[in-house]
This record gives sequence, structure tokens and C-alpha cells, in this order.
Amino acid sequence: MSETLAPQDTCVLVTGGAGFIGSHTCVELLQDGYKVVIVDDLSNASAKVEDRIKTIVGPEAAANLELVITDVNDRDALEKIFSTHKIDRVIHFAGFKAVGESVSKPIEYYTNNLGNTLTLVDVMRNHGCKSIIFSSSATVYGDPDSLPLTEASPKKPATNPYGWTKWMIEQILTDLHTADPEWNVVLLRYFNPIGAHPSGLMGEDPKGIPNNLVPYVAQTAIGKREAVHVFGNDYDTPDGTGVRDYIHVCDLASGHAAALAWMNGREGVEVFNLGTGKGTSVLEIITAFGRACGKEIPYVIDPRRPGDVTSNYADCTKARELMGWEAKFDVDDMCRDSWNWQSKNPNGYEG
Repeated sequence: MSETLAPQDTCVLVTGGAGFIGSHTCVELLQDGYKVVIVDDLSNASAKVEDRIKTIVGPEAAANLELVITDVNDRDALEKIFSTHKIDRVIHFAGFKAVGESVSKPIEYYTNNLGNTLTLVDVMRNHGCKSIIFSSSATVYGDPDSLPLTEASPKKPATNPYGWTKWMIEQILTDLHTADPEWNVVLLRYFNPIGAHPSGLMGEDPKGIPNNLVPYVAQTAIGKREAVHVFGNDYDTPDGTGVRDYIHVCDLASGHAAALAWMNGREGVEVFNLGTGKGTSVLEIITAFGRACGKEIPYVIDPRRPGDVTSNYADCTKARELMGWEAKFDVDDMCRDSWNWQSKNPNGYEG
């Protein structure tokens, strides 16, 4: 079995830890007493995140945080981090993540997402660190045969290169454990993370035009965008728009902390869905956001987007029964916190 460690004796390397989900997870880990080293090249994040995290957790926990600005593909930089810190566990978020962009830039997505994972696990292996939580996605289920999706639902051929990278990395980590049973791997399949930290200090800050629904809705609410583009209203759903399982980013962060506590001292490969178990349509999100900001959000119907599935939502029984985790926030909470972040930070971390 792998070594069992108390949080205060555990140093967690968080790749992509300055990003949307990573930053909220770092808050959760620091509040639980872990030491955290973030590795992020800031290609889709801001250096200001470090100070925001420290403000939220307070000075005592903040002393346990370090940010190293580098690319996870940089083997020499990773070797240096593992040589200067005793890294006990790794949470791997770093990767390109826009579905549409992956269709137009497949080489970049495969090179970055697969490459940085292979570099990371090789360096981990060299330093005797064999515990990793991987930031996977419900996209590995493809177009589902039946709902809700459980961890036993079949993995399907992915519908886009981003999805294939998640699919392949799950396989790589599973094969790693097959070759060396000392590896301790948790694959967390997220559904659709939205929301922001209730303080309004941290949230989703996409560069350029947002690829995800809620940041686009938020930017429309604040007047930066004219209208939300709804991709297709002819799906077989109650209102014709796509249905997804939206999960508050703080719930997702607590899911990583639960996984870290659960995997402590174990070996093996385990998969957990992280979602709310409820499906919400695009139009329902737009309406809920309107309630949060007190005004109607304009939207236009565009053609369907290639690679999008009709409906997707989770059965999260396994996470509740094994890890004692379940989502606490509903869609109104998610939209309220997103609006709070957007209205206080109209230009994200830059304003």
C-alpha cells in the first residue's frame, strides 16, 4: 500500500492550479491543511490568482502555497520542482480545454495534453511519487446510450480531439498502474463546472471570446457581448436546447479534496463522476442567470455545433458512498456566484 499521510504532512503538486477549477481546488486543499505547489504557465490564467487564493485562505494557510510559473511540458523545470520539494501527491489539471478549438487545432491539443501528462508521470516515477488525481471529463462517455451516466457506463469514441485527449490520458494512467501496481490513480470525470468563489475574488476568466456557456452569459449580462449564442434548439429535450449537468466549481473543488483523502494509503485505479445528478438545459441556465442579475439575457439561436451531444448528466452515487462527497449547490447558487464574480470583476483578473 502507498504511504498514509496527514494533510499537514502532505505536499500536493497541482498542475494548472492557477486556472478556473485548479485555483478553487487549491483553496480547498490549503483550508484542509495541505502544502500546495502550483505549476502553471499562465497561458489561460492570471498571476493575480495567487494573491486571491492567499486572501481567501488567510495568512497561516497562505504560507503553505507556492506558485512556479512554468510549462508542465518542461521536463527540466519539473525535475527541479520534484528535487526541491518532497511531492507526495499530484492533481493534474493542466491542459488545453476548448472543445471547438480542439477540432480546429488537433495537433496542438494532442501535443500539449498528452505530452505534458507523459512528461509529468515520468518525472513522478523518477522521484518515487506514484499518486495522481486526473482532471478528466464526462466527454469520455461520448453520446450516451442511457442516462444518468454511471462510472460503469461504457466509454465511447470521443466526439472531438479534446475528448480524445481525456480518453487517452485515462488509458495511459490505467496502463501505468497495470505495469506498476504501486500507482494510485483517481480519474475524476467532471460534468459542467460553473459558478465562482462566493467571495467574488475568484472565478472563470476566459481569454478572448468565451468557449463555455456561463462566462458568455455573464459577459452578455454585463454588456460585453450583444447576445448569447445558443447552438441548436432542435434537440430531443424539453425545450430543444442541450441538457447538461452543471456543477458549482466549489463543489468540484471539494470533490478533489475528498478524492485526496479517500486515496490516501491506497493503490489502484478508481473512477468517480462529479456532478449534481440533475440535467439543466441551456435556456434554463440563461433564465436562471437572468434571475441572478435581475434582467433578461438576450440570446440568438445558431446551428448545432459539431461534436455536441443532446443530453448528459451524472449518477454520483459512487462518490457519495465511497468518498462521502456530494454536490451542495444548485443552479441558482451557481448563477448567483458567477454574477457576483463577473459584476465585481468586469474584465476578469485584469480589471
